[in-house]
Amino acid sequence: MPRVSYRSSDVDLMARMMRAEAVGEGKQGMLYVGNVIVNRIVANCSDFTGLRSVNQAIFQVQGGNFSFEAVQKGNVFYQRARASERRLAKLNLDYWRDHPAKYALWYFNPHAACPPTWYGQPLTGQFKEHCFYEPKPGTCESVYRG
Repeated sequence: MPRVSYRSSDVDLMARMMRAEAVGEGKQGMLYVGNVIVNRIVANCSDFTGLRSVNQAIFQVQGGNFSFEAVQKGNVFYQRARASERRLAKLNLDYWRDHPAKYALWYFNPHAACPPTWYGQPLTGQFKEHCFYEPKPGTCESVYRG
C-alpha cells in the first residue's frame, strides 16, 4: 500500500519538482525532496493541514508565495518528467523514506551552515546544500505514522 494515493500525473508532477529542487544533489537529494513532499500530504498539521494530494502539496501557497520556489522561478520544473525521476518519485510515493528527511516537512539551502532551528523547527540533518527540519516533538505526530 503506498504512503499516499496517487495517479500517473502525480508521479510526473512530483518527479518534475524533485528534479527542479535537487537535480544538482543527485538521486539521493531528489529522494529527500520527495520525502518532504509526501510528508506534507501525510502530516495534516501545522502549515499542511488539509493537504491531500501531490498537486495540493506542490502548488500550496503560503504567505502569498508558492511553498516550493521552483514553481514560480524554476524553468526546470516546467520541463517534462524524465523516466529516472519518475522512478524516484514512485519510490517516495510507495514507501521510500530516509534520514535526514524521513520525517522532515521543511528544507532549504542556506548557502552556509545549517542553523540548528528554522522557524522554531529542529534540524534533522543536512545533505549536500539542503538542510532538513522536522516538527517539534509533540506538534505533528501524524508525520511519524504515515
